[in-house]
Amino acid sequence: MKQWPYKWGISKISSREILFQVILHVLVFVFYSFDRHKPHFESYKLVYFLDYAFAAFLINYFLLPRFFYRKKYLHFFLYFGIITVGIVLMEELVLEQIYFPDTRGKIFPGIFACLIDVLPVVTILSGFKFGWDAMRKQHEVDSLKTAMAESELLFLKTQINPHFLFNNLNNLYSYAIADSPKTPTIILELSAVLRYMLYECKEEYVLLSKEIEQLENFTQLNELQIEDRGEVTFRAPEQMYGYRIAPLILIVFIENAFKHSQASQSEDIRIHTDIRVSEDGKLLFTCTNSFRQMVNDQDLPHGIGLNNVQKRLRLLYPDAHKLSIFHDDERYEVRLELDLAKSTQ
Repeated sequence: MKQWPYKWGISKISSREILFQVILHVLVFVFYSFDRHKPHFESYKLVYFLDYAFAAFLINYFLLPRFFYRKKYLHFFLYFGIITVGIVLMEELVLEQIYFPDTRGKIFPGIFACLIDVLPVVTILSGFKFGWDAMRKQHEVDSLKTAMAESELLFLKTQINPHFLFNNLNNLYSYAIADSPKTPTIILELSAVLRYMLYECKEEYVLLSKEIEQLENFTQLNELQIEDRGEVTFRAPEQMYGYRIAPLILIVFIENAFKHSQASQSEDIRIHTDIRVSEDGKLLFTCTNSFRQMVNDQDLPHGIGLNNVQKRLRLLYPDAHKLSIFHDDERYEVRLELDLAKSTQ
């Protein structure tokens, strides 16, 4: 959209605003000049209206941006009064003497009578300009909020990869030190998961089937570290109904389950993940893991990943999710309900 600069305003005048002002002035002039007793056009009304329009221009593009929008109300009303007096003087001392020298030009009707003629037109023209500016400012605020939300989402998403990589490289290092035959398999699994994180989930939403496939790969990667020390199960539906989901939301809960179970237990580890999807787009995700309360009492609910995912849920699913966390002395359970239908609209 082309914009025209002006030195008095707080922004630039767009071509759309110019068109709006032209249409507004034409309409106001039609109503101002209409007289059912004198249906023909009278040139003096155009001159009077131009006087009012010039005053409105000074108010709209000088007083409003320079004083009113900067909260210098005293200066605004002072100059507004000066402009109004100037209009009245121009009308009474110049225009009346030109067009009505023998009638209205000889009589001053009083300040209030003059203001009744002047203020309605000026107020309408200035009021619509104020409303236009208010809508433009609201649009800018909305755009800024959207940009900030997108930036925060991007920042939160970029935090996930280092967090995931740090945890798994530590595990990989321990296997490499032990010269475990599972090390190549772990590297391949880790590479597949990282490839998905870095290249395949850049969109705001991805196919649910693809996300669950990566969750299963991630579970298998971490299951290699459990070996015979416990039991890991992963259940997911075969039918996804074509729904989409924000990527890297669910993986945080599974990662925390493995991390905290292994940190608190050396055996009898139990990690169970269950995902269900209804036909109306309701996803129920449940992840349960065993742990010992005395070991990780403080760390479990306050990890970087959990805080991250809670913020992303508030941004992406503000009215379409319910996150519940339960734990006792031996069990930690995360239950997340997502309305996938709302997220894809």
